[in-house]
Amino acid sequence: MYGLISQMRRASASIGTNIAEGCCRKSSTEMARFLQIAMGSAGELEYQLLLAHDLDYLKDPDRDRLSTQAVELKRMLSSLMQKVKAVN
Repeated sequence: MYGLISQMRRASASIGTNIAEGCCRKSSTEMARFLQIAMGSAGELEYQLLLAHDLDYLKDPDRDRLSTQAVELKRMLSSLMQKVKAVN
């Protein structure tokens, strides 16, 4: 359980970290690349939530709430990625 929690913390921290790093880059192409990395971390987190539920570490209401938030985060990232790509 400790290992899974550690992975979930790293994945969730990576999302914000990559968005921040992308914002500091000089081009929209670089920003888009870091947003893609953030999206990958969001996908990892979404899977880890499913795994935590399957292993009975996470109950249905918590899994549902957190999964809904992860999906919404991915939608927001996708929208931001589209806007950044339109700048090119």
